[in-house]
Amino acid sequence: MATLITAELVTLDANLGSTPAEVIRHLAETVVAQGRATDVEGLYADALARENKTSTGVPGGIAIPHCRSEAVTEPTLAMARLAPAVPFGAKDGAADIVFFIAAPEGADQVHLKLLSKLARSLVRKDFTASLRAATSPQEIVDLVDGALSDQPAAAASTATPAAEAATAVATAAPAARVRRLVAVTACPTGIAHTYMAADSLVAAAKEAGVDLQVETQGSGAVTPLDPADIAAADAVIFAVDVDVNGKERFAGLPVISAPVKRGIDEPAVMIEEALAAATDPNARRVAGGGASSSEAPTAGNESLGSKTKKALLTGVSYMIPFVAGGGLLIALGFLLAGYDIALGTKAADILSHNTLLNLPDGNLALYLGAVAFKIGGLSMGFLVPALAGYIAYGIAGRPGIAPGFTAGAVAGFMGAGFLGGLVGGLLAGVAAHWMGTWSVPRWLRGLMPVVIIPLLGSIIASGLMFLVLGGPIAALSNGLNSWLSGMTGVSAIALGVILGLMMCFDLGGPINKVAYSFAVAGLGAGTAANHAPWQIMAAVMAAGMVPPLGMALATVLDKKNFTPAEHENGKAAWLLGASFISEGAIPFAAADPLRVIPASMLGGALTGALCMAAGVTSQAPHGGIFVFFAIGNLPMFIISIIVGTIVTGLSVVALKRWARKAPVASVSSEPVLTSQGS
Repeated sequence: MATLITAELVTLDANLGSTPAEVIRHLAETVVAQGRATDVEGLYADALARENKTSTGVPGGIAIPHCRSEAVTEPTLAMARLAPAVPFGAKDGAADIVFFIAAPEGADQVHLKLLSKLARSLVRKDFTASLRAATSPQEIVDLVDGALSDQPAAAASTATPAAEAATAVATAAPAARVRRLVAVTACPTGIAHTYMAADSLVAAAKEAGVDLQVETQGSGAVTPLDPADIAAADAVIFAVDVDVNGKERFAGLPVISAPVKRGIDEPAVMIEEALAAATDPNARRVAGGGASSSEAPTAGNESLGSKTKKALLTGVSYMIPFVAGGGLLIALGFLLAGYDIALGTKAADILSHNTLLNLPDGNLALYLGAVAFKIGGLSMGFLVPALAGYIAYGIAGRPGIAPGFTAGAVAGFMGAGFLGGLVGGLLAGVAAHWMGTWSVPRWLRGLMPVVIIPLLGSIIASGLMFLVLGGPIAALSNGLNSWLSGMTGVSAIALGVILGLMMCFDLGGPINKVAYSFAVAGLGAGTAANHAPWQIMAAVMAAGMVPPLGMALATVLDKKNFTPAEHENGKAAWLLGASFISEGAIPFAAADPLRVIPASMLGGALTGALCMAAGVTSQAPHGGIFVFFAIGNLPMFIISIIVGTIVTGLSVVALKRWARKAPVASVSSEPVLTSQGS
């Protein structure tokens, strides 16, 4: 196995600047200079992005900036002993010892365990004292190698320290009841903070005479807590920056939840809070049957807006596969059976009266096209219920799914559409979460997530939609539709601009859906003598293709300003954009709305105007480039999309490069939602 650290990767007693960004850049340059990474800018950007999510300074004058990066070719440690020290966000002051952990995207488990072992060693005062006393880079290397070769003093993931704590309590006070806690620690990359928080909590619990069992959900293999330990626990601690896997195991337990860094900075305080919650009948509890949802780190200082954003992003992320799969199947149906398969009940009639053994006029392509179109339509029909269901799931975990899906179905039934699904999902999630906090007898806990919460949650959320909210929301959607219909007298180019702006403003949201519904509703009125409805459909479809295509182009033009996850999303966005699935740009807009949405609107407006000016028509309501056979003036359709894509791509690159916040010396420790694991 390659050496993780060498003397050439160690810098002693150096002035590397006054901000974390300057220190991280020096360490990234050192790693690249030693041939362990290929791109300074890429490695620096990934490490700084991780630092900006949660500061990596920990008590004792230590900082551990770290990241996974495609630029890294082998797992590496680079170390700097700073003079003067630099603030990395720790409450007790600046850091003079900085370890930079650079891991490849596909780092193997052996290396990840060694990296996490080093992080755990840094909470030991004797180890850090030796690092400060070392006189040469090689001495640092020897100290690190020794720490990596030794067995860890506290194996939190297997709960050994907690067992020692229980023994100590039993010896000191055999007649007293042992107070028992369980905990889960997790951070976005699962290399450093996960294990440091676990060891800090274990040490604090031992000092307080508490039996604490910890499950570390890091990059290595996870050893789940024993169900018997969970059943015997008085409370649970979640020191996490990401979702807790298997949260339903802790249903009904009083919970203390905070960012993982608090488990390192204030472990004794968290232990005290957990013990207090265990005896408080009004303490917050893990929702009954809660799942590994996006509810995860609900720290006390997390704003309502942040919680709501997390829930909405969860709903959108689970909705997208229905849209992507359904949209591509619809496009395939058009390709095989023609655009008129979408008109009236043609597809249903073909499937009702024909089989593979009895083809309509012997036309296999027509029959298979009807099958693909119908499957795609049914998949798209889950859009609003899935959105609402998983918004509720993001708030309340698994018990919120049934009330959320039901509220979404009610929204569709009442014509409240996408906006109704958002509202219904939030109502269902809040209702289910509230009921999950009820203190109920143990014998009733098992019924709460599977009977009580789905029943009452559906009644509350769907009842409010039927009786109070559904009608006004539907009226709002209809009003927007009517307003748009009244714009048909405006010049064609101006209408194209308006439609393009609407299609790109919320990327599949209510305004986008109003523009699209307006175009589809008029499609049947198009004739050889009246091309206006078909022109509107073409402008809407072309503009809706621009945001994902523009984001895909931007990831190619400016790789360093996009994360590895965004690069992967960019690859998928080429196909999603070509298929007219605007939601392909949502991951980019969710991460950076103030740059992505204006850039998308600029390109979409230009594309809509060009289509209307050139008289491009579309007799198909969906499918993007795959329904080329239903497009009139296909060359201008393609040119309009290319122009809009280039404008959007260049705009978002320019905004990311030059419309930036000034760097700060101390970064916030507020948790953020991440889709991958730190």
